[in-house]
Amino acid sequence: MGRAEPGALSVAARDRLLSLLGFIAIWWLGSYVSANPNLLPGPQRVALFAWHECVTGALPAAFAATLARVIVAFILAMLGGGTLGYITGRSARVNAWVDPWVVIGLNLPVLVVIVLAYIWIGLNDAAAVLAVVLAKAPTVVVTVREGARALDPGLAEMAQAFHLPQWRRLRHVVLPQLLPYIAAAGRSGLSITWKIVLLVELLGRPSGVGYVLNLFFQNFNVTGILAYGLAFAGLMLLFEAAVLQPLERRATAWRSNA
Repeated sequence: MGRAEPGALSVAARDRLLSLLGFIAIWWLGSYVSANPNLLPGPQRVALFAWHECVTGALPAAFAATLARVIVAFILAMLGGGTLGYITGRSARVNAWVDPWVVIGLNLPVLVVIVLAYIWIGLNDAAAVLAVVLAKAPTVVVTVREGARALDPGLAEMAQAFHLPQWRRLRHVVLPQLLPYIAAAGRSGLSITWKIVLLVELLGRPSGVGYVLNLFFQNFNVTGILAYGLAFAGLMLLFEAAVLQPLERRATAWRSNA
């Protein structure tokens, strides 16, 4: 079986669109039943508020600050966690040393990591990004470690028999097998990363979506909270559909062609 047919992809896109329309319909119905725009404003009111924030430049500025932190933290977490995950997956001794640290990282509350980073480093972007990386990297390590353990030993023996250089062996033998795990870690990691970034901004940064949400919370502005929160979630949903999902399909295409 080859890659996914265009018809199947169009059906999936249609279903996703219908699902989003259903979400908006349920939201509108909930706002109509509550009959309290201060408690649950309708989609139209939230959309108008978001448009006004775009026109004034407040929403793009907040998005830019948050996206910069998300991108840096995401790249560092994927690179560091992916590298460590591969090494621990291939070496039982290294894994025995690293695994307790990974378990601690997985179970340590994110709030504790953020607070400690701010106390030890200061209320700056370096501490904010470090806190996000420390909170996200353990999940990347676990996912990529499982991929490294699942590598086909037969392919490794074949590469060794043909005396492939280490770089070509990594590129043509190891990476194709690891890509599905890396893609899975990336998809789940992006959603987790931006949520942690919002919490980091809410607690100690003077810019970004999290900072703005904190201001709206103090003023009980539900419309603003929904406008910024859903707009950023929509941006991440668009990025996932346009970038991450196609990359994941391409990463796993070799399995269906095998």
